[in-house]
Amino acid sequence: MSKKDIISLSDFTKDEFHNLFDRAFELKDRHKKGIVENSLAAKTVGLIFEKKSTRTRISFEAAAAQLGATPLFISATDTQLARSEPIPDAARVLSRYLDALVLRTYSQDTIADFGKYCDIPVINALSDMYHPCQILSDLMTVMEKKKFLENLKIAWVGDGNNMAHSWINAASVLGFCLSLACPVGYEPDQGVLDRAAKKSGKRILVCNDPVKAVSGANVINTDVWASMGQEAEAEARKSVFEPFQVNAQLVSLADKDAIVMHCLPAHRGEEISEEVLEGPQSVVWDQAENKLHMHKALLEMLVAGA
Repeated sequence: MSKKDIISLSDFTKDEFHNLFDRAFELKDRHKKGIVENSLAAKTVGLIFEKKSTRTRISFEAAAAQLGATPLFISATDTQLARSEPIPDAARVLSRYLDALVLRTYSQDTIADFGKYCDIPVINALSDMYHPCQILSDLMTVMEKKKFLENLKIAWVGDGNNMAHSWINAASVLGFCLSLACPVGYEPDQGVLDRAAKKSGKRILVCNDPVKAVSGANVINTDVWASMGQEAEAEARKSVFEPFQVNAQLVSLADKDAIVMHCLPAHRGEEISEEVLEGPQSVVWDQAENKLHMHKALLEMLVAGA
C-alpha cells in the first residue's frame, strides 16, 4: 500500500472524510470507557515544529502515546535544518528512523517537499497556507453537535487565513454551505477559491459583511486577527477587523441553535467577546478535545494502514 500524506484537505475524498469521522468517534468512545489501544505499538512518530504550539503539539503527542506509539518532539532550531540542511537529505534520513512525520511550519513548500522526499506519511500540522488537521477536528465537532454536515450553513468571520483556506477545501469536497466574511484586502487566496470552484464550490460565498455571512448560520467560526508571524501587523489589524468581532449581537442573527467555534488561543474582547466564548453556544472546549481523537484516527489511518 502506497503511503498517504496530509498536505491539504483537497487531498481527501468524501469517503475518506467520513471514515475518519467514524473512527475518531469510535476512538473517543473507547477512550471514555478506558479501553487501551495498541494499533501503533512499536511505531515512532516524529514532530518537527518551527512554530509554537499548545493544543496541536500536545494532542498529537498524546494521540501517538495512546495508540501505543512513541512520540518524538523535535524543535526545528535544534536540528541541522536550522543550519540549512537540504530538505531532501533530512527527509530521506528521517524516513529511516520514523513511521510518520508531523510538521508545523511557515511555508507550504516545506510540507510539500517533505512529502515528496519522505518514504513515510507526512502530516501538515499547520502552515501559513493550510491547517487541515484543525479543520478535521472542527468538522468532527460539528458532526457531534449537529449529527450531519449536508444542508448546514457554516460561517467564517475574520481573516482569510490558513484556517479559512482549509474550510474552503473541506466545503469543496463535502458540499456544505460555507459563507466567509473578511475585511477588504484580507480575503482568502484567490487560487484556493478557484481550485475549490472547479470541484464543487457553488456553495462557497466570500463577502465583506459579517451580518450577511452569519445570518441563519448553523455554525460560526472565527480566529485571531493576527496569526503567528504577523505580530508586527497586530495593531494595524485591530481597527480593520473590529467590525468583525463575534459578539452576542452578531450571534443573535444566526440560527437559534447555532454553535460557536474558535481554534484557540482566543483574544477575548478582540475577535470574540468573553460573553460568547464562555456562553452556552460555545463549543470550543469540545472542539479542542476532539483534536486528540481525530489525530488518533489520522495516525492510525496513515501508519497502521501503511
